[in-house]
Amino acid sequence: MSNIPTNLRYAESHEWVLDHGDGTVTIGITDHAQQALGDVVFVELPEPERELNKGDEFGVIESVKAASDLYSPVSGQVIEVNETLEDAPETVNESPYADGWIMKVRLGSDNKLDGLLDADGYQSLIDNAE
Repeated sequence: MSNIPTNLRYAESHEWVLDHGDGTVTIGITDHAQQALGDVVFVELPEPERELNKGDEFGVIESVKAASDLYSPVSGQVIEVNETLEDAPETVNESPYADGWIMKVRLGSDNKLDGLLDADGYQSLIDNAE
């Protein structure tokens, strides 16, 4: 079993969400996703202040093997992006749940984290896909 943090929520498209409890969240891709991609060589970040709806494509992550679209697991406004990834995209591989975060979002007024998976649900998703 992979090491899936229990304090996060997960989208079926392999993004994770850290709820700060103040109406903001941090979003990145899971360890499982970065392993499947291989060595990340480029991350296209969203524009700060961009309004996102849940399910919107917000960027692209490219590895030596493939490029994958990134989808927002929540609705809200981008308040910060991880500019470290512009010069060091491999940070996503090295630290997917910490230094390799992609963006921070202020949640929309009615938006909850409904529909996102907990760690056990995400583990089941991975297990059933293999």
